[in-house]
Amino acid sequence: MEVENKMAFEQKFKQQQSQIQKLAMTPELQQSIKMLQYNIEDLQQFINDKVMENPLIETVDDNQIIQAGESQYKVSLTTDGDNDYMNSVSSDEAQSLLDYLLDQIYLTMRQTPLRKVVLYLVDYVEQTGYFSANLDDLAEESGIPPIMLLDALTLIQRLDPPGVGARNLQENIMLQIDLDSSAPELAYVVIKDNFDDFVDRKWQHIAREYSVNISDIQEISDFVRTLSPNPGAGFGTPRIGKIYPDLVLKNINDELTLFKVRGAQPEIVFQQKYFDDMSKGNDPEVTKYLADKKREYEWLVNGLRQRGDTILKVGQYILKYQAAFFADKTKPIKPLLLREVAAALDVHESTISRTVNDKYIETEFGVYELKSFFGQVANKNKKNAEALSSKAIMLTMQELIDAEDKMKPLSDQKIVLQLMKQNIDISRRTVAKYRENLNVPSSSARKRYKN
Repeated sequence: MEVENKMAFEQKFKQQQSQIQKLAMTPELQQSIKMLQYNIEDLQQFINDKVMENPLIETVDDNQIIQAGESQYKVSLTTDGDNDYMNSVSSDEAQSLLDYLLDQIYLTMRQTPLRKVVLYLVDYVEQTGYFSANLDDLAEESGIPPIMLLDALTLIQRLDPPGVGARNLQENIMLQIDLDSSAPELAYVVIKDNFDDFVDRKWQHIAREYSVNISDIQEISDFVRTLSPNPGAGFGTPRIGKIYPDLVLKNINDELTLFKVRGAQPEIVFQQKYFDDMSKGNDPEVTKYLADKKREYEWLVNGLRQRGDTILKVGQYILKYQAAFFADKTKPIKPLLLREVAAALDVHESTISRTVNDKYIETEFGVYELKSFFGQVANKNKKNAEALSSKAIMLTMQELIDAEDKMKPLSDQKIVLQLMKQNIDISRRTVAKYRENLNVPSSSARKRYKN
């Protein structure tokens, strides 16, 4: 009897759970979840599809930024300085390197046979800025004299950015040195004739060859480190479409105020006149059709409202929690996890994940994806009170490196030990990865020499 009661209870419990799940995941809720995870472009396409399916819905085109009444949120602080630890993305489409080069070619070169060869060769300049083809192969393939191809490539190499059209790293550095009047006196010849020894840090040998101090070679190294290994950096392939921010942060009288962006998501209106006209008949099928379509409209309106409100609430939380970062962008973002925001806003963690992914906030110093403000847990010690974001750890590493003895720079393992003193437990491999992300060379490459 007891076994039967237990089985009956389990069956009833499973039925109740199934009913709860079915009740919880109504079509309206499923649609709201889908709308929340869409970025603006995907959401616009989703709404357009719904408009095509529903004659009672019409979209409204309005791209004005408005203050959203009670959605306004302020934090008193200043916003001076630059941020080195978060990747800002431009709200405009990036110009490709090829387009930039073509603009210069058409603007500065006369219509001559050589310009035609330049236009032919520029297609072989990769997005990195390097020239990828072999001139001998091109001469054989095109019938253009090799000397003419070389002259055309030389013209490309005189264009901006410095180093563009280089065939390898050595030539890239030489081109940049040649165009920079502030380059050390021996820089060009050392890179041209002693590149391998220079890279291998055989500086004593180079110094003896040119009868200079090793500190002079150190000066050349310092200068070379300021040059770009990839001349095309900062261009890249143009974005497909623009990044449209969902939120905008304005500094008004030293108060940061958060606004929703009207136009960040589509607005729809109900075609009441069409509904009234169609309702005049007594056809049951038409009546049911109109009721279904009106319900679809109401679901969409609720979904859009909930999406906007959720994004705003998360933005408000980020603004308040990361106030120190917005006050001084050299400060690291504070450790922040999805579950912390979910608990504070009394929603599921997956809701926060959908909210911050592919959603953007526009500030006076750039446009950022909301998920940029959330760090990965990098601390192995689960008993620590706070999990540090990777950006915060990198900032700590940078501070250690800035303060190190330049004659005896910290190795990656010594950085690990220094971090452990601050209760940050990460591997040497992770330190090496973070150091590379900071564009900091190895300890041997950072070593300085006295005169």
